[in-house]
Amino acid sequence: MNVDSAVTLADLERLARRRLPRPVFDLVEGAAGDEVTAQRNLAAYRGLTLRPRSLAEVGTRSLATTVLGQDVSMPVMLAPTGAGRLLHRTAELAVAGAAADAGTVYMQSTVSAFGFEEVSAAARGTAWVQLYLPPTDADTRALVRRVADAGYRGLAVTVDTPVLGNRERDSRNGLLNLPMWHPRALAQGLSRPLWGLEFLRGNVSLGPAPQKGRRSSLADTRTTIANAHRAVTRHDLEVVRAAWDGPLLVKGIMRHDEVDDLVDLGVDGIVVSNHGGRQLDGVAGTIDVLPAVVAAAAGRAEVFVDGGIRRGTDVVKALALGARGVFVGRPYLYGLAAGGRHGVARALDILRAELDKAMALVGAPTVDDIDASLVEVRVPQPAG
Repeated sequence: MNVDSAVTLADLERLARRRLPRPVFDLVEGAAGDEVTAQRNLAAYRGLTLRPRSLAEVGTRSLATTVLGQDVSMPVMLAPTGAGRLLHRTAELAVAGAAADAGTVYMQSTVSAFGFEEVSAAARGTAWVQLYLPPTDADTRALVRRVADAGYRGLAVTVDTPVLGNRERDSRNGLLNLPMWHPRALAQGLSRPLWGLEFLRGNVSLGPAPQKGRRSSLADTRTTIANAHRAVTRHDLEVVRAAWDGPLLVKGIMRHDEVDDLVDLGVDGIVVSNHGGRQLDGVAGTIDVLPAVVAAAAGRAEVFVDGGIRRGTDVVKALALGARGVFVGRPYLYGLAAGGRHGVARALDILRAELDKAMALVGAPTVDDIDASLVEVRVPQPAG
């Protein structure tokens, strides 16, 4: 099987597992603690039942919609992730290019192998960016100015990372503290020679040094990760809001009772997210929390969701419960690992085809036709 013959996202996952050394695959696949929350994200979608509508005219369908005023070809977007450099040497450039080709949004992470300017150029002005905030207000303002100058269309602040989650797979594999040239790390790379060659091509320069500020070394990436984890306060959001004129999102919300404060602070979009289960284990699946957040937002902010989306039917369920759009992370990373930009494009193609077919089968010719009547939410009945 290769990228072109992959039929499902699970096929891309199998290709990624075959190509990557075990510690690198675990970095993508793993989550915090016992990984209960990561599994809940998946199981929660499986627990929702679709209620197809009959006698609908679905001969012609459109997946197009808007997110925070931006046209997209489908309500599936690419979430910020930080593992790209270890999966393929083109990393975020490949992801941004594939998203732009597909007519959707890529939200670049602060933890990136390439600078904001390069990735925004690859995205052809369609990308959003996710920020881990620096320690001072002055640094935050400077970072926001840089994002604006680079041409990003939206900015998200992640609020669920005051400390790094308990990533036990990464700890066992030594990936959190071993230098990449440690003998153990080298042995892991040699177990997958094609990956090892790609890694060397992306991380060992045989020519002139790259332009300053354009590419981060692995050491730089580690430093960014180490400095990324601090609490985000109301004051921080006020600083960002004052410095940023475009759409502002907050990512990492799991409580409906925080929505009023976020709207009062000028937030335009809320991403219901538990970081793919990679921060705090033992919290709810994101789709379980989504309806309450949507109800609290009451149209004052657009609500998005990530975590556990593996099928086009999952997208339908999320939209039916009020999401304006969804973000996927691991699925496109599998594609990146399996085939670079082409693999990311294949992941998007798979989701697009599945979503189109699911919309036809549930009786929704357009995204706006997907409503709560298409999903059965089973409410537990009291005993006795």
